[in-house]
Amino acid sequence: MNENNQVRFGVIGTNWITEAFIRAASEIPEFKLTAVYSRTKKKGKEFAEKYNQVQVFTEVSEMAKSSDVDAVYIASPNSFHSDQGCLVMEQGKHVICEKPMASNVREMKKLIESAQKNNVVLMEGIKSTHQPNFQIIIDHLHKVGTVRRYFSSYCQYSSRYDSYKEGVILNAFDPAFSNGSLMDIGIYGIYPAIVLFGEPNQVSATGVMLTSGVDGQGSLLLKYNELECVIMHSKIANSFIPSEIQGEKGSMIINNIHDPKDILIRFNDGTEEQIQVPQEQLAMYYEAAEFIRLIKTGESESSINSHKSSLITAKVMEEARKQVGVRFPADHQS
Repeated sequence: MNENNQVRFGVIGTNWITEAFIRAASEIPEFKLTAVYSRTKKKGKEFAEKYNQVQVFTEVSEMAKSSDVDAVYIASPNSFHSDQGCLVMEQGKHVICEKPMASNVREMKKLIESAQKNNVVLMEGIKSTHQPNFQIIIDHLHKVGTVRRYFSSYCQYSSRYDSYKEGVILNAFDPAFSNGSLMDIGIYGIYPAIVLFGEPNQVSATGVMLTSGVDGQGSLLLKYNELECVIMHSKIANSFIPSEIQGEKGSMIINNIHDPKDILIRFNDGTEEQIQVPQEQLAMYYEAAEFIRLIKTGESESSINSHKSSLITAKVMEEARKQVGVRFPADHQS
């Protein structure tokens, strides 16, 4: 940290999600952007010009060694997350990595082991579980009684699918980058279920395979002792229905599981209670604030986006991929 007690960040990736993270994190006084990595100097300089006094690196290893970097936000393609994360943590840097943090369980374990070995913070960048209304869900869940079903729907037609249908396979539909609907969209339904209910006893999954080798959409059923979680995801069709947590006393209706802003409990007797709170900051502000808090307090991991939650989610997604038939090059690496 610098003399102003700020956490100095390097970023890996120069896409829109990186800009969104920087914009949100810049609202936190303890955040300072000091470095950017890009594969090309030209693109890195173009990105850095938007910000003040930002160094440009074309080698992750060089940025990881920089004495001007305390933490790194990783927003590269999914298949690069594990190697880049471990490389950065080996130099004593803290890591917040875009979801999914790893291609598979093996990579997730490698990341967690590296974080523990190097005594740094590692957190998966799932924005929704740190937003104020996810805590509202946790705080009010008892009101619906014994939970019997969690249902989440996040189906968003991808603009990149138009290119795919024209024969251009972009990263979003390329198995080489550990992508597809489950990895990109499905995780938004899976991760909250794991945080709320823990590891399921059984995973059942179906999906629609695309000729590129990734899933275009799919459904999961997570079976627990007393409840089931039904998760729908798609990058080739839209859905406009809300998500829901059904209990014996009522149902909690959530407008968007990936960005919860409107939450209504409808009780069995017909009464209703609106329970959401205003979200005053940008969506990614809250995950950035939690990550910075962990660094400054010396805690090793988040209690919400914990290593355990990330590992269980990776297990669920790997099992789902096996059942659907999605294989990544990363799965065959030793």
